[in-house]
Amino acid sequence: MATSCFSNVDEYGFERPSNFDYETYEEFMSEYLKVLAKRAKKWAELIGEGKSLDRSITIKRYVRKGIPGDHRGMVWLAVSGGEDLKNADPNLYQRLLHGPHNEQVAEIIKTDLPRTFPDNIFFNNTVNHQHQLYNILLAFAHQNEAVGYCQGLNYIAGLLLLVTKNEETAFWLLKILIEKILPDYYTPTMDGLLTDIDVLAELVKWKIPDVFNHVTQLGLPWAVITTKWFICLFAEVLPIETTLRIWDCLFYEGNKIIFRVALTLIKRNKENLLACDDFGLLADCFKGITKDSIVIQCHEFMQSIFKVPGSLPGNTIAKLRAKVSQERAMNKKSTVQR
Repeated sequence: MATSCFSNVDEYGFERPSNFDYETYEEFMSEYLKVLAKRAKKWAELIGEGKSLDRSITIKRYVRKGIPGDHRGMVWLAVSGGEDLKNADPNLYQRLLHGPHNEQVAEIIKTDLPRTFPDNIFFNNTVNHQHQLYNILLAFAHQNEAVGYCQGLNYIAGLLLLVTKNEETAFWLLKILIEKILPDYYTPTMDGLLTDIDVLAELVKWKIPDVFNHVTQLGLPWAVITTKWFICLFAEVLPIETTLRIWDCLFYEGNKIIFRVALTLIKRNKENLLACDDFGLLADCFKGITKDSIVIQCHEFMQSIFKVPGSLPGNTIAKLRAKVSQERAMNKKSTVQR
């Protein structure tokens, strides 16, 4: 029986599933390690020379090609505006930790800690990681009382912590994500999330109309298909390194990256989706497309998300959001009037 040179636990502490395809992964890594070495050298030269990480065509190109793991926390903070926020109030995180705290919120967070990445050795075997995650979520909940704490935030904050290895950095990145990049995704009404799910449906209708018509005909709600994609930002949906490459672009380019990823997954699996002739099969197929062979090839996949969906201007997304929001408001009004 062939053995693999790779551990059954990845570098971020996630246990690989029992059916993990080590052969395909080794084949991919034999090439991707060369890419990583090249990118690491490029970033080391950039950072070592003390060049600015301010937003620019060069930095955007570097980000799209992948940020080395050692630099992710620093670069994410710089390109997202998180560093500016932190510099404006450098003691905020420590003040929030010192309270006062809402005990009900604290207890809800404590309840969710053991449920966060149960297949990750750092969260399972290291009390320190759970304590740091608790601090991040508690501080954020008291800083942003409109959002507070809701399920889904633990996965995002947990992954930020695993990547940055610094709870304060993870706090500021969480703040940027929830308040700037994903507005109203995690509020009690989740208006931003529900709007963007409908926007994705409109984009599928425009870009891949036969899939849209098929999904509509079989009556499968888009929220059933894609809520986890949006709420967890593909964490626990796609392979970890692919997810982090998506987050590289997310921190620089904003949440239209989520639409690019979703459209790429759907378009690449168009024939399989159209072949499903009932509700259940179609739902299972949508779950399966996140295991498409290309998703483990993170470098190739990230190149494809900027090609497969075609043009996706920010003003087009803004217009669709306005249209969807107006329709949602009218539907609410008519429901109340009834």
